[in-house]
Amino acid sequence: MASERVRPYHHGDLRRALLRATIEVIAERGPSAVSMREVARRAGVSHAAPAHHFGDKAGLLTAVATEGFTLLAESLRGAQERTGEFLEIGVAYVRFAVSNRAHFALMFRPDLYRADDPQLVAAKQAAARFLYGPAAAASGRRAGRGRDAGIAAWSLVHGFATLLLDGNLPPAARRDPEAAARRAASHLFGAHRG
Repeated sequence: MASERVRPYHHGDLRRALLRATIEVIAERGPSAVSMREVARRAGVSHAAPAHHFGDKAGLLTAVATEGFTLLAESLRGAQERTGEFLEIGVAYVRFAVSNRAHFALMFRPDLYRADDPQLVAAKQAAARFLYGPAAAASGRRAGRGRDAGIAAWSLVHGFATLLLDGNLPPAARRDPEAAARRAASHLFGAHRG
């Protein structure tokens, strides 16, 4: 219905507008609350527009999750290039979670999207190279043990980020999450910096 439109669509990049609207819904209500009709309404387009671009809700959420993993990989790569320190990759992970809450809320919910989508798989692998690769190099161990080190580090920073976003950490950690993440991660991987 035309009366449901919030704002008219005029900008020319409908795909981007639909992704942005989806991120708004996730930020306000969580990834499970996304509906194609709500996304269309927020983008100011017909309810058929999201289906035309993404097929269905799973396709739409797959695109948002892919975007999230791509942004995460870029963030982790930037930390690696700037600092060369494995610990700072973990801090970048927390920074990403805080700055991209809606993406983060969806990315680790494979029940909501197509986890086998080739673009999504490639984006996840790009992020994993920074989560696991530096741990293997820093640990000086064979690949399996290095991957275990990467899983341990990822578990720590992911758990930290989740606790932080859910408001379960002390106020000092919420005031300066990067410094708090750096302190927490240094307990596990401080010896594997650089």
